[in-house]
Amino acid sequence: MHFSFSFQFPRSVLFAIGLLGVVALTACTTPGPNAIPGEPFDPFEDGNRKTHAFNKSLDRALLRPSGDAYSNIPDDIQTSVSNFADNLSLPSEAVNKLLQGDLLGMLQNSYRFLVNSTLGFGGLFDPATDFGVPAAPTDFGETLYVWGVQEGAYVELPFVGPSTERAAVGKVVDLFTNPLSYVLPTPEKYAGNVASLASKVGDRGRYADTIDSILYDSVDSYAQSRTIYLQNRRFDLGGDNGDAYLDPYDDPYGDPYAE
Repeated sequence: MHFSFSFQFPRSVLFAIGLLGVVALTACTTPGPNAIPGEPFDPFEDGNRKTHAFNKSLDRALLRPSGDAYSNIPDDIQTSVSNFADNLSLPSEAVNKLLQGDLLGMLQNSYRFLVNSTLGFGGLFDPATDFGVPAAPTDFGETLYVWGVQEGAYVELPFVGPSTERAAVGKVVDLFTNPLSYVLPTPEKYAGNVASLASKVGDRGRYADTIDSILYDSVDSYAQSRTIYLQNRRFDLGGDNGDAYLDPYDDPYGDPYAE
């Protein structure tokens, strides 16, 4: 099979991506000389805790009951929705792999998108994995990491959950890195966001016991979710050894309402 991207990003988008990368290089808060390596750097803790309380109230009122309801949907349908969302994110991940200088990863994600979009009936199934081409997920936050941008301070974002300054910039840039958003008409170009939201709701129902134990059963749910997010994110980026992985649900409170 032969597959290549003929699409070219608008120059304004490329300029914005580059500009945000430069801003991230200089804007992330730097720990002081007395900071303990590996410990959470959280100079905004007071504000973060208020945001955490807000996010918990949203979870209690909206996301947790939605996840419980979604868990009643047959597993095959939930898997197809998740596959569909993952497939539509692949072009963005291919772009990020290219920005990271990982040509093999770019080709891997491009191949997966081609195979799953055709043989997988629009991404509802994942034959690429059966063919021995596993997922290579990434985002612009990882691109910034590859570029040498420091993690910055820990932040909890409204609706989104745990993050860092570097990851937060990455989330903004990733709104513009998917080529499909420039070629698909409205409303089709929003299909990925809808499917991703449904997948996140499904994750909330699937891992309800684990997430509930963190948010509602722990002595300090803010500190607990902060520790899990930071160590799992650092593990994903290669910054920690395998023992640092704390939970089977990666980033258990990350992006519940976002794309």
